Amino acid sequence: MKILKISLMILILLVNLVIAVPSWADGTSHLSANSDYFIGQKLIWLYKARADSENTQRIPVEVIKLGSKQVQVKVEKEKNEFVNRWVSRERLEIDKSDNYFKTL
Repeated sequence: MKILKISLMILILLVNLVIAVPSWADGTSHLSANSDYFIGQKLIWLYKARADSENTQRIPVEVIKLGSKQVQVKVEKEKNEFVNRWVSRERLEIDKSDNYFKTL
């Protein structure tokens, strides 16, 4: 009787592993969802003063915090003065230049 219980438990465990492993490959964890940016990364914020504005300003920023939908960035206000802002991920692009936080 013990052998039957043990073999039944092993069978259930094996069936569970066969079903669960493919579902792990399809899902993304909460850690990998934020892997497109990292803290300290230099980015360009595509800023619009108003939603209906045609003019887009390219502002250099640095990543401070990562959220699921938004990223908190550090923006230079004046010389050595910075402001933190939450920005949508769609409004950011990677900065490929070396001129970061140029003096005004």
